[in-house]
Amino acid sequence: MRICRFTLGEEPLYGVLTGELDEYGQPGDDAMIVGLAGDPLYVGIKLLDQEYKLDDVRLLAPVLPRSKVVAIGKNYAAHAAEMDSAVPDEPLMFIKPNTSVVGPGDDIVYPRQSNEVHYEGELAVVIGRICRDVPPEQATDVIHGYTIANDVTARDLQRKDVQFTRSKSFDTFCPLGPWIETDLDPQTFTDGIKVQTYLNGDLVQDGSTADMVFDIPTLVAHVSSVMTLLPGDVILTGTPEGVGPMNVGDEVEVSIAGIGTLTNKVAQRK
Repeated sequence: MRICRFTLGEEPLYGVLTGELDEYGQPGDDAMIVGLAGDPLYVGIKLLDQEYKLDDVRLLAPVLPRSKVVAIGKNYAAHAAEMDSAVPDEPLMFIKPNTSVVGPGDDIVYPRQSNEVHYEGELAVVIGRICRDVPPEQATDVIHGYTIANDVTARDLQRKDVQFTRSKSFDTFCPLGPWIETDLDPQTFTDGIKVQTYLNGDLVQDGSTADMVFDIPTLVAHVSSVMTLLPGDVILTGTPEGVGPMNVGDEVEVSIAGIGTLTNKVAQRK
């Protein structure tokens, strides 16, 4: 089930996207959204007899975390190597504020303080209920579904500050979308699922979740051993190798097999 959050120009609404995706993760011309009676994280899946053409709505970030986005650094060995860094002994966590979240089609705004902003395509885990100290074998019980993220990073500020807070936290630095896929379980794929990023149509990242240093159950267990997770919290699972700079006017697409494609353009802050 693909759960989306959208607007007709007024208040956000929730719905379920119907129809198949093409090989590029894009819905077909017949794609429709069936309305839901509120946020399914809180009221469950209650279908309405209201339907909307996908072309008639504007998709929003499928979840707006009430609390936090917890990101994992250096969770792909090849990415750690390209950053001249060792693979950590345990998951490396940092926080992105919920004010950094934007949706599909929204601009990534280039901040005045940076001259080197990078894309980082990632698989994102959406938490479905309040949880703490979750054993790895029970991780799927607290996962609502999966979506796509771009962990945008001001790389020059990351190097300057050493820690990650400023470089990862600017408004618009966490695009999420285009929807939440509730029926996907990456752990069931022996070869993982593809995580690919395109910059202006050129493939720049081509990884697989099979290459994660710490798998998703381990990440959920580790994060929840430190902090209580709330419904709608998001865990970013790390990025494959191939990160690089984006410039004003560029278009970035992050595609994940079984979910779809998240597309955003880069704009100058006014």
